[in-house]
Amino acid sequence: MKLTRPCGGSVLVALLFVLLLQVQSPLVKCFALNSRHNSKRSRRLNGSHTCMRQWQRQRGGDDSSSFRSATISNLHHNINRNRRNVVPSSALWTKVPGTDESSSSDYGNNEQAKGIKPAFWPCWDALDLRLIKIALPVIANFAINPLIGAVDLFWVNRMRNALAVAGQGAANQVFDSAFFVASFLPSITATLISKENAKNNREGVQDAVCDALFVGVFMALAANAFLFLYPTKALGAVLKQGVPAMEYAMPYLSVRAFAFIPSLISLVGFAAFRGVQDTLTPVKISLSANVINVILDPILIFWASMGVKGAAIATLIAEVISAIIYLIVLRKREMISFSKLFRSPAWKKLGNLLKGGSALQLRNVALNVSLIAVQRVAQRIDTTGVAAAAHSMAIQVFRLGGIVLLALSTVAQTVIPNDLVQVYDQKQKRMIGGIENAKNTAHRLLSWGIILGVALGLVQLLALPLIQKSTPLQEVRDAAKIPGILASVFQSINGLVFIGEGIMVGTESFFMLSLHTIAATAGCLGALRLFADRYGVAGVWMGLGVFNIIRLIGVSLHLRVYGPLSPKKTKK
Repeated sequence: MKLTRPCGGSVLVALLFVLLLQVQSPLVKCFALNSRHNSKRSRRLNGSHTCMRQWQRQRGGDDSSSFRSATISNLHHNINRNRRNVVPSSALWTKVPGTDESSSSDYGNNEQAKGIKPAFWPCWDALDLRLIKIALPVIANFAINPLIGAVDLFWVNRMRNALAVAGQGAANQVFDSAFFVASFLPSITATLISKENAKNNREGVQDAVCDALFVGVFMALAANAFLFLYPTKALGAVLKQGVPAMEYAMPYLSVRAFAFIPSLISLVGFAAFRGVQDTLTPVKISLSANVINVILDPILIFWASMGVKGAAIATLIAEVISAIIYLIVLRKREMISFSKLFRSPAWKKLGNLLKGGSALQLRNVALNVSLIAVQRVAQRIDTTGVAAAAHSMAIQVFRLGGIVLLALSTVAQTVIPNDLVQVYDQKQKRMIGGIENAKNTAHRLLSWGIILGVALGLVQLLALPLIQKSTPLQEVRDAAKIPGILASVFQSINGLVFIGEGIMVGTESFFMLSLHTIAATAGCLGALRLFADRYGVAGVWMGLGVFNIIRLIGVSLHLRVYGPLSPKKTKK
């Protein structure tokens, strides 16, 4: 018999059917629980009738009025008590019997207490609502900077000069790589502030924020001085000496270097507000500051005839405004003290900050090596700047989709350690939290990563024709077509990679995360040597694909084999 391949529609229907079954399971469990509690209510009500009849017989009389009043009072007491334990049909998706609506963070614990394991796939229950509430402001804040970067790229493309686009892309890569030196600050700072905030220790919060700002500004001064004094050496990491794109990269980086200090102030400010569970304020600050960047870009690039240097000045002004607003709001909320800002932190507190940061820094170094190598190979493919411009377009598209997944990774870094802690809940009169609870939360985050990764990849793929119109150069459009497709495909696995690595940070598996990244970097460098010369800029993206696939393998091994949330460890 001749076999035929299933069409795309049938595969999609099958996937939707499987997803429906997964979503349906918690609903069935909730209905079962509802029926069970209703039956218990009936038994209790019947029991109250029996007790009252016994009471009547013991009294030996036919005091019907006393009997009726006592019965009515007891029935009202039982009905009111049982109403609290019955799940209304409108709440089946959000809670299970016996839970407090306000304690959505304890969803996993309540499920475990009832012997129910939460569903792997999203089903819009209390756990999903909790994660969405935390993630949406973080996604919005992460989205602003890449969107502004895309606006910068759009206006630089309007110059109709591929070398200008290539030079700006190289300078931005050098700036971002230098910025990675202090990239450990937000994760460590948010954790320290969260602990002090939980204790209602205002002095501790101030110390944590001021210490992070002190360390951040000190590191920024060193990086700023190096980029400003030695821009040629810094750009040499991604550009050959004397290439035409260097003419545009040098002035851009010389101005962009001054944004290092305000950028780090904003970074610490964002971490501080995240530590006190305020994720809306950073969105408002970033949005208001970057609107100015959008306005200034065309004015400085074209009207003032500054070219790519004008784009750098617009970005610098936006970063300075953002840093000033952060400092004002932090001071207004008494989260910083200006006297502490200029005071050297105690060595014990500074040691804790640097100890945690050094564990993450090894991973950041390996990550940096890969990204710089990718940019360097893309710049060296040709001297016209076409390949580099095509790579810059593809990387911008990649980042726009990746910010959602990166935001979920950040959520995992803060939610997982919170769910790992076992504490006694006074309202529910029992212990909540623990490994099983954190494992259930991790599984739900991973399911969101799968869905969003595939969805974002498809959106990027469908949007490729529109994105290519951002440049008027046909040769750049042609060169960016295959890298854009590869970027969309690799985005589909980034959901598992980013969120899995966020879970590893949440479980403090820093060393294993570093080893995974080092292995991925080695694979990426080997793939670049193998594919770049043969396939051009498409070969560069093949190297990036190898990098992400190895990271995915590492995350899978950690979650399934030797990590603290793996089945083998949780059984113990």
